[in-house]
Amino acid sequence: MKEFNTVSFNEAQEKSLTLLKKEIPLEWISIFSALSRVLAENVTCKKNLPAFNNAAMDGFAFKHSDSGKILKIKETIYAGMSVLPTLSDGECYKIMTGAQVPSDVDTIIPFENCISYDEKSSHVGDWAKKGSALRLKGEEQEEGNILFEAGELITSQVISMLVSQGITTIPVYKKITIAIFSTGDELREPWESANDDEIYNVNSSAILSLLTEHGFDADYCGVIPDNLEESIKYFSKMKEYDAIITTGGISMGEADFVEAALVANGLTTSFHGINIKPGKPTMMGTMGNTLVASMPGNPLAAYVNTFLFLLPVLKKLQGDSSFYHQRVLAKNIEEFKVKNGRVNIVLGTLNDGKFTVFAKNKYGSGMLTPIIKSNAILISCENDSMVEENCEVKVLLLSGLFEK
Repeated sequence: MKEFNTVSFNEAQEKSLTLLKKEIPLEWISIFSALSRVLAENVTCKKNLPAFNNAAMDGFAFKHSDSGKILKIKETIYAGMSVLPTLSDGECYKIMTGAQVPSDVDTIIPFENCISYDEKSSHVGDWAKKGSALRLKGEEQEEGNILFEAGELITSQVISMLVSQGITTIPVYKKITIAIFSTGDELREPWESANDDEIYNVNSSAILSLLTEHGFDADYCGVIPDNLEESIKYFSKMKEYDAIITTGGISMGEADFVEAALVANGLTTSFHGINIKPGKPTMMGTMGNTLVASMPGNPLAAYVNTFLFLLPVLKKLQGDSSFYHQRVLAKNIEEFKVKNGRVNIVLGTLNDGKFTVFAKNKYGSGMLTPIIKSNAILISCENDSMVEENCEVKVLLLSGLFEK
């Protein structure tokens, strides 16, 4: 009987991230449709931020050497005005937030910090520091600075900076193409009727949604019959995709044909089996220039292993430089057991720096409720048999924070 080519948790991560190295073509798109895309080139500062010296607050602009004096108000400057320097000794400008500051003043004091003021003059006091409330040209970003590097994910924050530069189109990596399959004659689609001997195809929709949440597009290509010849035909048509994802059909049962069908189409298996609980049968490899990831058939295992092992690979394949899951420190609230000899993937909730295990870690890999009720994953050490109360643990957020 064939045995799994089982690797450790860390080996699975390392092997999966080195499976494919390929050039990703780029395309130019509008920044207004660029959310969750990946920059393909560096972006440099084209316009100083701020573009000119301006007032950080409503107040009076004056020469710091005139501190403590009663100053005559020469002119009121509003945002959008451009005023030439015209102050004489003992004079100041009344100025509004964001307005351009003439070069003959070096300090701004807010209205409320003055000793007194009226329509004609202001007693500015002597406590304002030189340069206070004055935003200098280029102090945030200067022309020529690298604002973003190739490989950065485009977020709403990135778009706000691009707009500040008057940039409307940017080069991004083309989206990788992904095909998703399920296996099992017992599966029915959610729009079909399932009798008591059949189940709805949860995995494909769950994985498709998970990938969409992380900015990927994927095609759902249906359920592969539990038949070797039919499986071979299905996969023979899929070699144009950058990645193929399957769920189910990779255990050692008599009806598990997925690996054999993929091998018949040129699959080179990197590993088949990870020393984890749940999700041991997980398999990854390459079929020419196509990444192949085969997840277990049980919904919880399929979802969690897609999140843990496949998302980082797809992010790297897409050109995203931040593809490692970020781990955060937390205090474990409740003692629970884990299976010794394997890395345990433990679901729970992270709230205010505290991790609470779901149902004392007593649930099955075929369940969905643990995923729905959890927002974090704890990954145990292989030799652990217990996670103690109040001990410090590292967890991953299911929302998916990634770092370089």
